Amino acid sequence: MLAAQRRAHLLKILAETGKIVATDAADDLGISVDSIRRDLRDLAAEGLCQRVYGGALPTSPAIVDYAARQSVEPEGKRAVAAKAASLVRPGGVLILDGGTTALAVAQLLPKELECTVITNSPTIASALLQHPRAELFMLGGRIFKHSAVTCGAAAVEAAQYVSADLCFIGVTGVHPEAGLTTGDAEDAAMKRALAARAAETYILASSEKIGTASPYRVLPWGQVSGVITDASPASAVIKEVTTHGVEILYAGLNSPDGRALK
Repeated sequence: MLAAQRRAHLLKILAETGKIVATDAADDLGISVDSIRRDLRDLAAEGLCQRVYGGALPTSPAIVDYAARQSVEPEGKRAVAAKAASLVRPGGVLILDGGTTALAVAQLLPKELECTVITNSPTIASALLQHPRAELFMLGGRIFKHSAVTCGAAAVEAAQYVSADLCFIGVTGVHPEAGLTTGDAEDAAMKRALAARAAETYILASSEKIGTASPYRVLPWGQVSGVITDASPASAVIKEVTTHGVEILYAGLNSPDGRALK
């Protein structure tokens, strides 16, 4: 079998099963595991999969640039954002990470809501300028342009001096095996620093991120209060995620009350 045929076969497996196990693929094709690994390296270099130990997982569409991400599943992101915004209580203190879904949360907060928002995103701070009762705190640092957020040592240090009731974190991948992931190491570190300063941390994950993976782990399952998603409760990936003891909050019409207990 030609290399192009092998890779097409691997992509078909990935699309149908949501993962590639290198040893199984090698047995299936009657070739060495090393050959499969080389194929996976090539596919990963083209952005067609995310290599993990023992094989590969679907890559997240959320790794494209900030402007392009605004057109990816906007309705799903808005549903997730609406569910998240409903959790913010009057007088509460919220840490709001950057990204397009987090921006939608800021835009959906009621303008009359009295609250405090701590953010490392200039776009979110700008969006809340027209909320007269929202107190704003901006965490400074190096700008990571992909997500329009600050990160790096200065931003992580600034985060040590704040505390909040809630924290909403965006990720690019949610997978029961790979965990909660994102595409940049410093951004992942910043997300951990933010989550550590809140009583409850929820992951914002529209459906296109479910079942995908990126290179850098953000948080272990035990350090998040729940995942807010518009994915179907019937999703096999979502069912696997719940086995980690994670609460799923369903956005949109997937659940009568918008919530499923762990």
